[in-house]
Amino acid sequence: MEPRMDISKLFPAGFQAMLGMEEALRKSGIDKTLYALIKIRASQINSCAFCINMHTRDARAAGETEQRIYCLNAWREAPFFTEKERAALALTESVTLLADTHVPDEVFSTATAVFTKEEVAVVTMAIVVINAWNRIVVTSRTLPQ
Repeated sequence: MEPRMDISKLFPAGFQAMLGMEEALRKSGIDKTLYALIKIRASQINSCAFCINMHTRDARAAGETEQRIYCLNAWREAPFFTEKERAALALTESVTLLADTHVPDEVFSTATAVFTKEEVAVVTMAIVVINAWNRIVVTSRTLPQ
């Protein structure tokens, strides 16, 4: 497979806007472990090899365990995810699969039961941003490094 294009060079203003969203999320106070899990799970669903490779490597470097990374796609059956992580992962799946799920009230209610409204907003933006990155990378055919 060959890369199709480098969006950072072809549309630098758009690429910089995406980097600005990443910076806003980093400054939001979102838990780094939670953010990594969101990125990995959405990237798994979207079959984005570049992002799975990058975010699992980053998560391990930040102290995430191999066990949790390997079981992330089966988080419902794995006993080592927190209540907040489970709520965020359910929301990640629903937002990522939006056309199929339409983000059910139950998923949103579970998130608002464990996060503040502001935290739900940040988690939602984190999900939106990784999905945007996945779509850019998959369309561009950016290869894992």
